[in-house]
Amino acid sequence: MEQVKSERYSHQLITGISFGLTSGVITALGMIVGLHSATSSKLAVVAGIIVMAIADGLADAAGLHMAEEIELEKGEVKHTPREIWLTTLFTFLSVSGVILSFAIPILIFPLKIAVFLAIGWGMLLLIFFNFYTTKINKENPIKLISEHILLAVFVVIVSYGVGNLIAKWLK
Repeated sequence: MEQVKSERYSHQLITGISFGLTSGVITALGMIVGLHSATSSKLAVVAGIIVMAIADGLADAAGLHMAEEIELEKGEVKHTPREIWLTTLFTFLSVSGVILSFAIPILIFPLKIAVFLAIGWGMLLLIFFNFYTTKINKENPIKLISEHILLAVFVVIVSYGVGNLIAKWLK
């Protein structure tokens, strides 16, 4: 019985971590690059990271909470309240933890260097996690890794452009 329970709750852990890591990395990269290009302020970037770790962590956790509540299987509610709350907790912790990890290079290094280090950190997290995922699912890692790296690069480019536009509009 305990084996079945731990296997059942592993879905909540995997869902929370996989969603949280991917969302946290991509959101953090966009925010860091966007705030840096708009303000060139270490204070703004660090404040953004901390606020976003809390706000985005709670928002993502609430979103997955709702998704788990309405997920049906054969016309029946698929998850118990305990499973739903575990997914909520794991999502919040993973999103917040991943986003907060980006504060380390920002606090230690000059901002320009730290932004590049943060981008590298985010790409490494995506590569390693997606490689691990494809090994479990026995899939080709290149396809999944490429998809998520391209998405992250797209977010970084768009955020950089938007940050520059905001800087020009407000000056």
